[in-house]
Amino acid sequence: MKTLLFLASTLVVAAPAAAQVMTPTEFVATAGASDLYERTSSQIVLESTKDPKVRSFAQMMIAHHAKSTADVKAAAAKSRVKAPSPHLNPLQTELVAQLRAEAGPARDMAYVAQQKASHNQALNVQQAYAAEGTAPALKTAAGAIVPVVQQHIEMLKSM
Repeated sequence: MKTLLFLASTLVVAAPAAAQVMTPTEFVATAGASDLYERTSSQIVLESTKDPKVRSFAQMMIAHHAKSTADVKAAAAKSRVKAPSPHLNPLQTELVAQLRAEAGPARDMAYVAQQKASHNQALNVQQAYAAEGTAPALKTAAGAIVPVVQQHIEMLKSM
């Protein structure tokens, strides 16, 4: 669990660096990795959670992050930006491994901690691109995603 907390705090500490304005291609890749991580981690917790609040949140994450992936891909196509197949970054891969290593309530706790950190990072990335991105359709998509991420952060505060 110490490793998990360190990794989660690293994710939050890394957020300001991630908030620097990215190229359209970097934004699409970062958003895709973030969505993939959210869906993957949520699928893992759904395998074992008995907590109805965690289950409901995880199911919502899968649906919302599938939608944001589709929205970013559509905006990328409109902007003529190639949307690479999403893949987890090394930190996300480690977080998924940590989640798989946990079981029961410990997995639920790890999931919530990871979600808090990852959503804070995602908010920084989406806000930065919405404000200063260079591809108008992607800026619009990022701007539409910001309130959804903010809603997720508010929900996580009560978990």
